[in-house]
Amino acid sequence: MGFEGETWYVRGVDPRYGGGGADIGEILIDEADFPWLSGRFRAGPAFGAVEDLFARELALAEGDDAAHRSRWEAIQAEIERRVRLISPDGPVAAFLLHIRGDRAWFRWSDAPFDDEGDEGDEGAGGVGG
Repeated sequence: MGFEGETWYVRGVDPRYGGGGADIGEILIDEADFPWLSGRFRAGPAFGAVEDLFARELALAEGDDAAHRSRWEAIQAEIERRVRLISPDGPVAAFLLHIRGDRAWFRWSDAPFDDEGDEGDEGAGGVGG
């Protein structure tokens, strides 16, 4: 796939959280294992405002019971309110992004996910990864 070598951007949304397009970070894609893309994450100046949110999301994603799932969904919704993922072609409609240290991996879609968590054509459903 042609994703390797691309730079994707993570930007803030809400000014209360360093938003308004604040530079949360960049992901230099070095692996494309469809539907997942992964790469080196370089934190931007606004990453500190959401760093704990991503740490909690990943910890909950690694749980496999209903209680973890429910709490993960709440954290994921908060990430979606506060963060935008931007491809080289522009913002994506939906995404599932994990960040740990200097690595990030994600799924994305050009169309919003439906209420059941199904992914669009590019796929981003599910918790794992």
